[in-house]
Amino acid sequence: MSDELPAERSDEPITPDRIAADCRDLGVEAGDVLLVHSSLSSLGRVPGGPQGAVEGFRDAVGPDGTVVVPTHSPQLMDPSQFSNPPVPESWYEPIRESRPPFRPDATPTRGMGAIPECLRDYDEAVRSDHPIYSFAAIGADAERLVETHPLETGLGPGSPLEAVYDLGGSVLMVGVDPGRNTSLHLAEHRADWAKPTVESGAAMRVDGETRWVAFEELAYDDGAFADCAAAFEAARPDAVETGEVGIASATLFDQRALVDFAAEWIGERRD
Repeated sequence: MSDELPAERSDEPITPDRIAADCRDLGVEAGDVLLVHSSLSSLGRVPGGPQGAVEGFRDAVGPDGTVVVPTHSPQLMDPSQFSNPPVPESWYEPIRESRPPFRPDATPTRGMGAIPECLRDYDEAVRSDHPIYSFAAIGADAERLVETHPLETGLGPGSPLEAVYDLGGSVLMVGVDPGRNTSLHLAEHRADWAKPTVESGAAMRVDGETRWVAFEELAYDDGAFADCAAAFEAARPDAVETGEVGIASATLFDQRALVDFAAEWIGERRD
């Protein structure tokens, strides 16, 4: 029951039909590729909780469209990167040696919210195989969106984020701070700046065995993302729509326009 209770109450239930209609009012169209960042509790009282929300987003894009959600699993990142809380260095190897491997069909999300966790479990959903930065998709272009996902560029080239870009997709933020828009990490990769890297790794299934796989990745930094999103809204009002989905504040971004703007914005501000 608690998953259905909003932070504030609406005068009526926020049905899947209402969610779909609100998305269309924002500018979502049938056939769209829609990357959704969401907070279930912000929507209002949704019959069926996260499942009702998933059905609403699917109805908004229709059978020819695709819904994409982040299904990240940061609990599987290298223990040397744990910060909330950190763990003693003496724990690193025991964690690496004992941790279960990433399994796209089983590993739960963490910190993504109830809606992505629900969508990834749909029979029709497919999930990319990055152990930390996976995405799940459902719909006409789902397989194309998740078919490649390089370890070294989990939020960059070759990732589902770039596939959304290539397909001309949109980003819908529902009850979520625009500064948490993962597409801005794709812009980090594309920006012209001295890109620091960090050593990372995860337990994965390789040739039928569990192995610790080490890789190097960009040292992601979202500290200025809220400022970047605000600058984009001011500079490109034609590529942003704001309104409500249910009782949640919502913003719809043209993802390609956002990433192109943010790559230049980041490049001008980072050494």
